[in-house]
Amino acid sequence: MTAYRDTAPAISPVAQRLDLLPVTRTHRRVVVAVGLGLFFDMYEVFLAGTISGALTKEFGLRGIGLSVLLSSAFLGMFLGAAVIGRITDRVGRRRMFLLSLAWYSVWSLLGAFAPSAGWLVACRFLAGIGVGAEYPVSDTYLSDVLPARFRGRLAAWAYTCSYFAVPALGFLSLALADRSPLQFAGWRWLLALGALGAVFVLFLRRSLPESPRWLEATGRHREAQAELAAFEDAPPLRRQPKIVISAARTAPGTPSTPVRSTGPLTPKALTRAPYRRRLGMLAVFHLLQTFGYYGFGTLAAIVLTARGYTVQHSLLYTALAFLGYPLGSLLSIPLIARFERKFLIVGSVLAMAALGLGFAGSVLPALIVACGLAFTTVSNIFSNAYHIYQAEIFPTELRASATGWTYALSRMTTGLMPFLLLPLLEARGPGSVFLVVATAMLIVAADIALLGPRTSARSLEEINPR
Repeated sequence: MTAYRDTAPAISPVAQRLDLLPVTRTHRRVVVAVGLGLFFDMYEVFLAGTISGALTKEFGLRGIGLSVLLSSAFLGMFLGAAVIGRITDRVGRRRMFLLSLAWYSVWSLLGAFAPSAGWLVACRFLAGIGVGAEYPVSDTYLSDVLPARFRGRLAAWAYTCSYFAVPALGFLSLALADRSPLQFAGWRWLLALGALGAVFVLFLRRSLPESPRWLEATGRHREAQAELAAFEDAPPLRRQPKIVISAARTAPGTPSTPVRSTGPLTPKALTRAPYRRRLGMLAVFHLLQTFGYYGFGTLAAIVLTARGYTVQHSLLYTALAFLGYPLGSLLSIPLIARFERKFLIVGSVLAMAALGLGFAGSVLPALIVACGLAFTTVSNIFSNAYHIYQAEIFPTELRASATGWTYALSRMTTGLMPFLLLPLLEARGPGSVFLVVATAMLIVAADIALLGPRTSARSLEEINPR
């Protein structure tokens, strides 16, 4: 059976009803549960840089050994994002939420008791597989279930929950540096606390409904109606978010022309226009954006130590700079509601390039903290915008697959980054490191500006023609 196309977007009844909903208590529960789960993704991502000094002291790691330890979790995240995204499109969002968090908790807790560097590398690699799936699955689920008018704002609130992990980790590391409560080293406490916190979120997520959009797209119509009721029957929040929608945008819920069903899309659809270009755009984006976002978070303390600051001062300056992560995430909420996401990504990337060079060139502690704080603030405006954006530009049946495959490249690049940037830091200094970061950010800005579609306040079915 051959599908035919119409000039109007093909919006299914379930998708249309989801987009027309006000914000309900079920939406709020989704945002909180997803945000707390992503907390531990962020916690794990930034853990390597904060404990690197302690591990160097305990295990005597230097050079290649330190690089392997720093990259092990990211290489696990690469594998998790690449593989679990496709599994999510086949078995559902909710099931993978639960499996990925349980997997992470087990291996992170075992890592806390690692007797050797080799054991720790193995545990962090395996923990990374679980946490690597968190963002692709979460991005997909949020895009699936949030009403189009409020999708950006509500998803940004979920991401804001997650970014409190970064300053929390920074100050925990500062408090536990050179200390061993109950004869248990500080860095081991950091691993154990991450594992135990994830167990709490695991129980919270058990009550989440499955995505009605995904169930309908995969032909499970009766189940889709049942899960849709969890959103439609929930009481709306008393205060609804304000929205700003350009008159040029199509209002969600616009009556659409039905299309003849062709069954669920297969991955082959990603080789056709417009998805082939979008997939290539995101591949370039994720290969390079990590030099700015994760490069700063992973290497900031190491860069300051290399410039002669003590470990204690480096951790303090880094912890203060990390306050920008939740601050930037909070600032992104009104910005994402007001501006087109594509242009918000481009503008924030250019600002990151300039601020990274400022951080590298600063000498006074106040300027180091100011540039670092500004960089992390802008970087989370960027991060929130692109996480929402990348899940909006692919069809429901392939959303987790496409997001996972391309996002996996960012984890691979982050895993390789210590092998690329640490030797450059040792040979040429911080200026050269951040010049590489700025160049990568300029390419990212051009990539999104030239190839990215507009998405803000549009139905997912309008953005993604079948």
